Amino acid sequence: MKPLDLLIAIAVPVLWGVGFTVAKHAFDAFPPIFLMSLRFSIAALVLIWFVRPMWNQAGRLFLATFVGGASAYSLQFTGLSGMDASVAVLIVQVEVVFLTVFAAIFFRERLGRGQVVAMAAACLGIVLIAGDPKITGDPWPFTLVVAGGIIWAGGQTIIKSLGNVGGLRLVAWFAAFCAPQFFVLSFVFEDGQWQAAREAPLWAWIEVFYLAIVMTAGGYALWYRLVGTYRMNQIAPFVLLVPVTSIAASILFLGEELTVQVAIGGLVVLGAVTYIHLAQAKPEALRDAA
Repeated sequence: MKPLDLLIAIAVPVLWGVGFTVAKHAFDAFPPIFLMSLRFSIAALVLIWFVRPMWNQAGRLFLATFVGGASAYSLQFTGLSGMDASVAVLIVQVEVVFLTVFAAIFFRERLGRGQVVAMAAACLGIVLIAGDPKITGDPWPFTLVVAGGIIWAGGQTIIKSLGNVGGLRLVAWFAAFCAPQFFVLSFVFEDGQWQAAREAPLWAWIEVFYLAIVMTAGGYALWYRLVGTYRMNQIAPFVLLVPVTSIAASILFLGEELTVQVAIGGLVVLGAVTYIHLAQAKPEALRDAA
């Protein structure tokens, strides 16, 4: 990689990881789903001017964004609002397992024995985390995050059926289609949105713009630049910086602490997900031999 591209490959996952922590802090000012509606509205307004429309695929895109966007993120971030961000970001990794399973079912992608073992290990790690007293005392947030991860993975199978429409173009219209859906879901399941918008302090709006512009619009624009330039086996491992960064940021800035049980479960999950990511990023000949 060129030095600048290497810096981008490191910086973008770090920005995404910090974004998870920022979202958790922003819940002090905004309801979770309403926060997502603001995030994707602003991101869409920034991006849609630079890409071609997708009206010919509007129906399928609406379904993809409702499943893999509005529904999944509403569940995940509502769950995040009720638990530590450092724990939630570990649980979210379950989406990698289900994404791999759905790819095998719907797109007949081959799974090596190592991948199957890694998926089982990831599930074991999630079970260990689920046994932590903080979670057993109130399992609802955990359930929402896991359900959101499963639904997100299902949404990705619909998105894949859209074909190669271009990464930045997809992100722009994904945000544009998601935003009104988030507003509707927030209206149905939340209250106090407009009061929150009127009374939110400056720091809360700075966090909204971080999520919308830095994390979503800028982050994905830079990431898809790398996707179009390098092989996946070169850039996929950098995604693993997301949970690591989020855990570190949550401990440093939110004062969270990982229990021994969550730490052990998290290490199992991250190790398994690392293997899955690397196996998926391999060229076919190497993957078949794994």
